[in-house]
Amino acid sequence: MLEILRRIIQEVNGARSLDAALATMVRRIRKAMRADVCSFYLYDADQKALVLMETIGLRTQAVGHVALPIGEGLVGTVARREEPLNLEDAQSHPNFRYFEATGEERYSSFLGVPIIHQRRMLGVLVVQQAERRRYDEEEEAFLVTMAAQLAGVLAHAIATGSLNQLARPDGQATFIGVAASPGMAIGEAVVLAPPADLDSVPDLIPSDVEYEIARLKEAIGQVKDDIRAAGERLANRISAQELALFEVYQQMLGEAALSQEVEKRIREGQWAPGALADVVRRHVQYLERVDDDYLRERAADVRDLGRRVLAHLQEESPRTPDEYPHGTVLIGDEISVALLGEVPRERLGGLVSVRGSSNSHVAIIARAMGIPLVSGMVDLPLPRLGGAKLIVDGHRGRLFVRPGPELISHYQSQINEERALSALLENEQDLPSVTPDNHSMTLMVNTGLAVDTGASLKSRIGGVGLYRTEVPFMITERFPGEQEQMRMYREQLESFAPLPVVMRTLDIGGDKDLPYFPIEEANPFLGWRGIRVTLDHPEVLMVQVRAMLRASQGLDNLQILLPMVSNVEEVDDALRLINRAIDELGEEGLDVSRPLIGVMIEVPATLYQLEALSRRVDFFSVGSNDLTQYLLAVDRNNPRVAELYDSCHPAVLLALYQLAVESQRLGVPTSVCGELAGDPAGALLLMGMGFQTLSMNVPSLSRVRAAIRRVSFKAATELLKETLALDSPKEVRNHLNLRLKGWKLSHLLPPRD
Repeated sequence: MLEILRRIIQEVNGARSLDAALATMVRRIRKAMRADVCSFYLYDADQKALVLMETIGLRTQAVGHVALPIGEGLVGTVARREEPLNLEDAQSHPNFRYFEATGEERYSSFLGVPIIHQRRMLGVLVVQQAERRRYDEEEEAFLVTMAAQLAGVLAHAIATGSLNQLARPDGQATFIGVAASPGMAIGEAVVLAPPADLDSVPDLIPSDVEYEIARLKEAIGQVKDDIRAAGERLANRISAQELALFEVYQQMLGEAALSQEVEKRIREGQWAPGALADVVRRHVQYLERVDDDYLRERAADVRDLGRRVLAHLQEESPRTPDEYPHGTVLIGDEISVALLGEVPRERLGGLVSVRGSSNSHVAIIARAMGIPLVSGMVDLPLPRLGGAKLIVDGHRGRLFVRPGPELISHYQSQINEERALSALLENEQDLPSVTPDNHSMTLMVNTGLAVDTGASLKSRIGGVGLYRTEVPFMITERFPGEQEQMRMYREQLESFAPLPVVMRTLDIGGDKDLPYFPIEEANPFLGWRGIRVTLDHPEVLMVQVRAMLRASQGLDNLQILLPMVSNVEEVDDALRLINRAIDELGEEGLDVSRPLIGVMIEVPATLYQLEALSRRVDFFSVGSNDLTQYLLAVDRNNPRVAELYDSCHPAVLLALYQLAVESQRLGVPTSVCGELAGDPAGALLLMGMGFQTLSMNVPSLSRVRAAIRRVSFKAATELLKETLALDSPKEVRNHLNLRLKGWKLSHLLPPRD
C-alpha cells in the first residue's frame, strides 16, 4: 500500500493542471482501493456548501451541480464532524441524502474523510462500493493519508486561482505564517526568482585556467559593488550596526573565503561557473544539516551570494529599481539582506518569506525599517503569484492573496488608523507614564542594534531594560575581542547615561546561533543555550564581562542580566566569574564598582526558586516570550503551532501574578520585558499585578504610555481580577478588548482576529 501511495503522490504532483491532478487522484484511489466510486467534494465558502468537483463512478453530469451544506447528507456530516465516516450500509444512516443526478443509489458501503489544511476544512474525499462491507483500518488510513496530500494541493490551487470555483476576481486565499515584523501593507506581489540556478551548471574542463580565474574575480567584484550600492541606499534608514550586515556579505566574498576556495577548484580542473556551484553547494549542505534558524539563514546568505556571482558569470542582469511597482510585496523562498537593499524604500510595502524566522537577518532589518514581514509561509505556492494583489499582516502573521474589496477596505482603514494614531500619540511621548490616580510606571526599551536613538529616547524612558549583546556577535565572523566589545558597550552606556542599561550576557542557542560557533542539537530550545553555554566557555563570558565593566567606568549605569538560568548553582558560578573579573581589573589598575546583577525569569523552574535567587542577585527580569513558550510547550517560530502561542493564556497570567506577589514579598525589583509588556492590554494587566517596570521595543512605547495615562491603577487591578477568573486565551482576549472598548482605548490595541 505504501508503494501505491508513493506512486499516486508522484503522479498528482507531476500533473500539469489541478483538473488533471484531481482526475488522476480519483482514478488511482478507486483502483488502489478496488472501489466502485471515488469522488472529491470541494467546500465553497460563498455557497457554504460542499460541491461535487470530480468523480469516477458517479454520473459526470452531477459534477459542479450537486452541493451539500455542512452537516447535510453523509458528505456534509463528514465535513461537520471533521473525522472519517465508515459505513457498511450508507442508506440506513439517518443523515443519508439521495441525489438522483449522481446515480449513487447502487452503492452501499461508504467511506468519507475530511480534507483539512491548517484547521481549515477544504473538502471531503469519498469512496463507495456496491458490495456491503466496512472498509478495514488499512484502507481508512490510506484514504486519510491521500486527503492530507490533497490538502496541500488544494491550498496551492486556492492561492493561485486554479480552482474554477475560486478563480473569480473576489476569490481570495489566506496563508498563515510567523509574524516576524509588525505592520500591515497592501500591494502587488513581486516573486523573487533565483538570479541563477546553481544546480543546473554543467561540469566543464577549462581551456584557460587564468581566464576563468580572472572572470570569477570580475564577477565577485561586480557583486561587491551591487551589495555596496544596496547598503548605501539603506544607510540613512538603519543604524551602523545594522549596516554591518552588509559588511558580512563583503567578508564572505573576500579573498580568504569564497573566492579562494573557488579559485582552488578551478585550478583542480573545473570552469568558473562549475567551481562556484560546487563550493556553494558544499557550504550550503553543511549549514543546512544544522537544525536551527540562524544557521539556515547563513545557508541562505551563501546561496544568495553564489547565485549573484553566477548571474554575473552568465551575464544576466538583475532587476532594476524601476521594475518594482509602488507597494511592492517581495515574496521569495528566501529573502536576503542584500536583495532587500535593492528595492527603493518608497516602493517597498511588505515582505513574505517561505523560509526564515523572526530572528533572521532580514527580520532584523525589516523591524528596523518598519516593514511588515511574514515568514515561515511553508505552504505558499510561489511560481504563479507574480503580480497578484496581496495584503501582508505582520501583526497576525497572515497573507491574503487576491483579497476582495471588503477586506482591502478593512485593512486600508486599519493602516490609516495606525498612521493617524502614531501621529497623535507622538505628542504625548515626553509626558510621564502616570495613571489618573497617580500611580507611576517605569517604561524602558529593549535594544540590540541601534544606538543612535539614545538622545531622542532619553526623555521618554526610564532606561534600557534589555540590551541584547548577542546581536553584535551575530553580525561578525568571529567572537569580538574585549576591546571591540568594550567600544560597543561604551557607546550604548554613554548613549543612555545616566539612565540604567541592563546588558544581558551572551544568549546564544535555540533560535540564535553564531556561524563560527555552531551548536548541533535535536531540540536546541531545551538544550545548550544561554548561561549554559557561557559557563561551559568561561573564556567567552570573562571577556564579555570585562568589556562591560571597563565600558561602565565613570558612568556607573551598567546592570548585568544572566539569561536562561534554571538553578542557583548557575548563578553562583556566574557571580564567581564576575567577581573575578572585577578583581582582575583592579589588579590592572582599573577601579570598577560591582554593578547590579539580575536573573532572567524565563525557565519555569525559576518560578519556584525565587527566594533562593533573591539571596544572590539584585533584581529579576521576566522574559515573558520564553516563559510563555516554555509554559505552553510551543515553539512560536514554528508556523504549524504558532497560533497556540499566546502570552494571555490563563496559565501564563497566573504564573506572572504569583511571581509579582512573591517578588514584592522578597523585596526584589522585578521588571517584565517581551511582547506582553509591549501590548497595551498586557501592560495594564502587568500593572495590576504589581509590576512597576516594563521594557519593550521602541514602537510599542507610545501605545503603552497612552494606556497607562488613561486607566487608573484601581481599574487595572479590577481588570486583573476579572481576567484571572477566565478559562481560555480567547476569553481573556475578548474580555480585554471589551474593557478597553468601554474605556475608549480599543484603538490602542494591535489588530487581532
